[in-house]
Amino acid sequence: MTAQLVSDPKSAPPRPAFPHLFAPLDLGFCTLPNRVLMGSMHTGLEDKARDFPKLAAYFAERAEGGVGLMVTGGFSPNIEGWLKPFGGTLRWPWDARKHRQVTQAVHAHGSRICLQILHAGRYGYHPLQVAPSKLKAPINPFTPRALSAGGVERQIRAFVRTAKLARDGGYDGVEVMGSEGYLLNQFTVPRTNKRNDAWGGDAARRMRFAVEIVRRIREACGPDFIIIYRLSMLDLVDGGSEWEDVVAQAKAVEAAGATLINTGIGWHEARVPTIATSVPRAAFTGITARLKPHVQVPLITTNRINMPDVAERILANGEADMVSMARPLLADPQWVNKARTRRVDEINTCIACNQACLDHVFQNQNASCLVNPRACAETELVYRATTAPKRVAVVGAGPAGLAAATVAAGRGHQVTLFDAAAEIGGQFNLAKRIPGKEEFYETLRYFRRRLELTKVDVRLNTRADTTTLATSFDEVVLASGIQPRRVDFPGSTHPKVVSYVDVLTGRVVPGQKVAIIGAGGIGFDVAEFLVHRHEPGNGDMPSPDPKRWRAEWGVDLDYNGNRGGLRDAAPEPAARAVWLLQRSPGKPGAKLGRTTGWIHRATLKAKQVRMLGGVEYIGVDDEGFHIRIDGAQQTLPVDHVVVCAGQEPYRPLADDLRAAGVTVHVIGGADVAAELDAKRAIDQGSRVAAGL
Repeated sequence: MTAQLVSDPKSAPPRPAFPHLFAPLDLGFCTLPNRVLMGSMHTGLEDKARDFPKLAAYFAERAEGGVGLMVTGGFSPNIEGWLKPFGGTLRWPWDARKHRQVTQAVHAHGSRICLQILHAGRYGYHPLQVAPSKLKAPINPFTPRALSAGGVERQIRAFVRTAKLARDGGYDGVEVMGSEGYLLNQFTVPRTNKRNDAWGGDAARRMRFAVEIVRRIREACGPDFIIIYRLSMLDLVDGGSEWEDVVAQAKAVEAAGATLINTGIGWHEARVPTIATSVPRAAFTGITARLKPHVQVPLITTNRINMPDVAERILANGEADMVSMARPLLADPQWVNKARTRRVDEINTCIACNQACLDHVFQNQNASCLVNPRACAETELVYRATTAPKRVAVVGAGPAGLAAATVAAGRGHQVTLFDAAAEIGGQFNLAKRIPGKEEFYETLRYFRRRLELTKVDVRLNTRADTTTLATSFDEVVLASGIQPRRVDFPGSTHPKVVSYVDVLTGRVVPGQKVAIIGAGGIGFDVAEFLVHRHEPGNGDMPSPDPKRWRAEWGVDLDYNGNRGGLRDAAPEPAARAVWLLQRSPGKPGAKLGRTTGWIHRATLKAKQVRMLGGVEYIGVDDEGFHIRIDGAQQTLPVDHVVVCAGQEPYRPLADDLRAAGVTVHVIGGADVAAELDAKRAIDQGSRVAAGL
């Protein structure tokens, strides 16, 4: 159990603030209490049976949080379908018995859970992969073996066997993964299905594999078993489905026995981002709405739905019957209960950064969450109420300090939070200004509310001093952050040369031609800030326009362009000319996030940002920025040079406090100033506070 000070749910009005979101959904043989599906999210805990107690705790916390129906991460029906060697599978009776600890934990809280059956096909990262045709995926070094007709039948039987074992393991149903470019999706589109037999050729034969799987699962598992079919409604790749194919497949899987149809958006090899923070909220729900008149079964919509008002609007407009959220329930397992009891301001909102969830999984680590480090660590990071309250000072109200202060106070410590600035947030106040990172406004709203609920004594516009800290507190958490690293070359003090802080805070408005020194995460953020046209807002969180975004990336919900819902991208002109430079050789941005770095690079390329590596900085003068690349000198005729050359820890109080005998915990950027790593900062602050 966690010790958190929250308002009493029993005092909330009985009528929910979101009537459509909390309307029951009758599936015929069972009724779901609300319209929230916790969508499938691979966590890494699925891959080893020894981690199932942790997996059970993870799902139990979300079930207790009010989720009506949830879906596990993907389990393959056989070793050919592995996502990676020795990945999670369900193919033997003794495997099913191990799953009962998960299903029982969920059922104990009155929720329901389905197991996702996922066959990776040519996306499997191993040499045993199979596919409809012998075509290697562009994101995978392995070439699949083309299935024979007998091999196709064996795969169908494997799906059915896994569904029966899931039922034996206590699951309420299964989700058949037919989207995102995995095996079933590979069969349904001409891009990857070059067969000309009973399983390929025209659209009816290409979809037959998926339809047979649903039909035989229904026959094997009976009428009172939930079957969710994850249908690719927008492939977003050349050679994808036409709209008529999508409709025909939806009708066919409905007739075959599907209980629900879930929306799938995009392939992993698509050139369009689908779930990153730069994607506007609910950018794809229109495609679910378009399918709705063609089928009778309830439809689930998905992707970038992270707050109750967004979900309610979708349901009220009749665009879908349920909303699927995966990462928002990583961020806040109490999301549903908070929405139901009108505590929306207490929701810890998913910012869609991917840094601790998808990036971790692709690095063979367990998933977690940047804003909630307890995600998938519920049995390890426990915030127990303290039996010996201490007077704790936290110096710095950036991400690390906010996490430390609220966790410590939530456990019962008496916490005072100091910051010299006039507002909380630290570097988050810079990040929220970056186009595509507006969700940081929500994180700051959440922490402001947590400070109130946990009764932290917040002292802004106040510089903590050694004497006060040493005489008034038992322990000090130093989260004083970073200071930008200075650069030293001829002309580095020229008026053209400014810091990224000056630019992002508006103290300096750069001219029409700008060079950026440093191509790490901050350099890319500043480049995106500079090339986008900024429109005056009303002081609230900006809301990116989904139509403009879809035009920029070439997404066609009307299928008037190419197959797969694609059309030519039409990026808006850049607001200014930008050069992004780095001293080290190689491609700028190589160290950005595994699942989002390509988006940043593609965005800047579309805005014609010139990204250069191996640059020697000769100097800045009135003429411009003199540089040398491959021995050749050139002058960039820039108005400004923005320095994004990294940061250094800022911890002026640490030595004096230790000399005074004070117990000091140095966290966040004050500990390690590495690319403003909010994930590490919040995790570190939370863990230090949990141990006080």
